[in-house]
Amino acid sequence: MPIKIPNDLPAAKQLNNEHIFVMDERMAYEQEIRPLKIIILNLMPTKIVTETQLLRLLSNSPLQVEVSFLHPKSYLSKNTPTDHLENFYKTFDEISDLKFDGMIITGAPVEHLEFKEVAYWDELSEIMEWSIENVTSTLHICWAAQAGLYYHYGVPKHNLEKKLFGIFGHRAMKPNVRLLRGLDDIFYSPHSRHTETRRSDIEKVKCLEILGESNAAGLGIIASKDRRQIYITGHFEYDFDTLRTEYLRDVEKGLDIEVPVNYFPYDDPSQTPCHQWKPCSYNFCKLA
Repeated sequence: MPIKIPNDLPAAKQLNNEHIFVMDERMAYEQEIRPLKIIILNLMPTKIVTETQLLRLLSNSPLQVEVSFLHPKSYLSKNTPTDHLENFYKTFDEISDLKFDGMIITGAPVEHLEFKEVAYWDELSEIMEWSIENVTSTLHICWAAQAGLYYHYGVPKHNLEKKLFGIFGHRAMKPNVRLLRGLDDIFYSPHSRHTETRRSDIEKVKCLEILGESNAAGLGIIASKDRRQIYITGHFEYDFDTLRTEYLRDVEKGLDIEVPVNYFPYDDPSQTPCHQWKPCSYNFCKLA
């Protein structure tokens, strides 16, 4: 089914080129159907790229999906044009009296900071508190997963000795639950992070369950037992070349960065990587 997005959103052209049915606001108003309303709090610096990645996955829903975008009012993005934010994004005060079927909170490149040191932490905390009563289910990605686990349950994040970077296989710990239905016993996910959430901390919280775990990458999927809070420590939404872009960026900066694990054929950065997590991404986002 189509996804309904704001008129003239840059992602629409790319999605149309991929033969994904995108419905603009004018067409949606002509249909007598109640869409699934999703709000995306986009904390990524490359907002337009992230919009396209998430909309591509949401297009796999059997329902009509109406998507709105949110950005922190307390922080001015340096990598996204101001007119793009003004045209396609809202701030929390504009949507705080509304209710949504789902919410996605993206990752953010702030994991080197303590949570309360993040410029928009107070605003993010207010939004996460609001989501408890106003959103049916919230999906937290990467750093947002760590932030949500800390805010809602006091679960800390821990520094890793080196960056976790690559594609990692995860075991479906409870394959019969709806969120994992249709996933292989071993499913794959990209990771790109310097911090982790530990099993020992999650096990202290009785209302949380570990649904996916990797021997190499640690926890992959955590959810509250009522499934209203879902936490993904990796990046199901990444394009096939996102890790390559990150790797080449860091190489150009002269940073000490290793080749992403299990990503390039033969660990050769000159080779084109395979999108081996694509089926899992589409299936999981459809169920979430």
